[in-house]
Amino acid sequence: MHELGIVVRVIEQVEKVAEENKVEKVAKLTLEVGEVSSVVPDLFTDCFEWSKKKSKYLEDCELELIILEGISYCQDCKETYKTTEYAKQCPHCGSYNTYLVTGDEINIKNIEIVTE
Repeated sequence: MHELGIVVRVIEQVEKVAEENKVEKVAKLTLEVGEVSSVVPDLFTDCFEWSKKKSKYLEDCELELIILEGISYCQDCKETYKTTEYAKQCPHCGSYNTYLVTGDEINIKNIEIVTE
């Protein structure tokens, strides 16, 4: 289960931002997770809920995951297509001369803080 390692890294990054900006608490964390990133959202959420209890900044933090669609691009016909439906083969021309454009990333989209 590599989700725990990713969660730990995300929490470290958010804690660093919180420290640099003198934030007391993070209320909500929004992450963009690509659907072909190999992250299982339910496992990720479970790991986050367990890990946040150990953070002075994220203890009561809500997690929102936005799933980004996997999109590939065909270099032969210049078309895009849904990666999860067709994998490496372009459905438009049958070429395998394709690459993933989006869908394998994990991004911190937004950090909402508690203001008093």
